[in-house]
Amino acid sequence: MELTQIALLLVVLLFILLGSGVWIALGLLGVGWVGLAFFTNSPAGSNVASSLWTSVSSWSLASLPMFIWMGEILFRTRLASDLFEGLAPWLYRVPGRLLHINVIASGVFAAVIGSSAATTATVGKISLPELLRRGYPERMALGSLAGSGTLGLLIPPSVVMIVYGVAADVSIARLFIAGVLPGLLVMALFMGWIALWALLNARQMPPADPPQPLAHRLRSSLKILPVMALILAVIGSIYTGVATPTEAAALGVLGSMVVAAFTRTLNRASLAESLTGAVHTSAMIGFILAGASVLSTAMAFTGIPAALAEWVGGMGLSRYALLAVLMGLFLVLGCFLDGISIIVLTTSVILLITAFPDIVTWLPRNMTGG
Repeated sequence: MELTQIALLLVVLLFILLGSGVWIALGLLGVGWVGLAFFTNSPAGSNVASSLWTSVSSWSLASLPMFIWMGEILFRTRLASDLFEGLAPWLYRVPGRLLHINVIASGVFAAVIGSSAATTATVGKISLPELLRRGYPERMALGSLAGSGTLGLLIPPSVVMIVYGVAADVSIARLFIAGVLPGLLVMALFMGWIALWALLNARQMPPADPPQPLAHRLRSSLKILPVMALILAVIGSIYTGVATPTEAAALGVLGSMVVAAFTRTLNRASLAESLTGAVHTSAMIGFILAGASVLSTAMAFTGIPAALAEWVGGMGLSRYALLAVLMGLFLVLGCFLDGISIIVLTTSVILLITAFPDIVTWLPRNMTGG
């Protein structure tokens, strides 16, 4: 059977399994086993066992459950309400006013939680009821929250960046450093669009709140200090080289406990809930990584990624055409899979495609593992 037929069969089998409700990790593992058992001469059992162990024994993964636990602890504090109260007095003159809180708060939470889902849920729980109560358009309130919630994928410490670093075998610290400026740029674009929309649709905006005295605004800003100190401790320790991402994750857990204790939201029940949530999420991600590792091994033995990379390289695509193709691919996959699953599923193929210098010499070195 030709490689094209094998690849098509495996893709169809994967979509059948995912469409039937099988867990993503089990679907990836099952397709990988089928590829090894029926389309290669290598022993499927030993290769599956080796891939499973290699995928979950990486030291880089040690920071993952710690950052997730930090986010779970902060999710149960009143940090979001403190951010709202601390930022609101400073935005009454900015076009769009309190709509910007969704963007700023999401960016801040992304820098301490690392998860888009947790960021959106935490910020939305506080901001949406308050924005709707004050008469802000529901469409813009929801849209600004949904858009800025994705900052959790980009602004470090991002769980997705850790997963990509493990899958692509690149420095997680370098990925964290590379995510800051794009994250700030996306925040600026979101806020710029909100301001432009507010200027063009001034009639849909509620009346502005009366200006607050400077002393009141400064007192409100004190509520932001705990989260800013936590960001400085976690991200600053990585950027300055004082701590590795794993050590910074442990520091973040300690800092989140201090913040939770300071706001008097940490008790035995909330601590147990945060531990349970962290274990569930970490186990899910580890299981997906293990299943994807088996599938990647099967694809490597069949030679499908190399053949696909050679085929793409022979097309002579420009860098913009290749970028457009990849964006279209991720857009389609994003309709069916979560970000972590997409990364572990496509990394092995895309890294081989980016190995062709005539196509991707413009890509950053860390995208090709250099």
